[in-house]
Amino acid sequence: VQVVESGRGLVQAGGSLRLSCAASGRTFNAYAMVWFRQAPGKEREFVAGISRGGSNTDYADSVKGRCTISRDNAKNTAYLQMDFLKPEDTGIYYCAARNSWIIVTSTSAYDYWGQGTQVTVSS
Repeated sequence: VQVVESGRGLVQAGGSLRLSCAASGRTFNAYAMVWFRQAPGKEREFVAGISRGGSNTDYADSVKGRCTISRDNAKNTAYLQMDFLKPEDTGIYYCAARNSWIIVTSTSAYDYWGQGTQVTVSS
């Protein structure tokens, strides 16, 4: 499966942004979908994940209550709605897919990655 992110942007602190992750292939609903992010000089970190059917989600503590992950299996697309953005949310956001019903927070578990999309939050 190939995944492509979109929705990059520059927003002020407190603002909102929605990222999209479009996947190719006919078996999108077989994949758990997750978002990671990487800030300059830091390691890539888990942000949010959603199970293949959409019934289970998981979030990093740093974004709980501010981000919502969702998916539309009919459109082969996953989304990350980010509200009340903070400057520390700045980074490149990556979408990744894993052929599993389990949401895993480790980058090494994912075989399919997008190219990343830049999110910049100004103070």
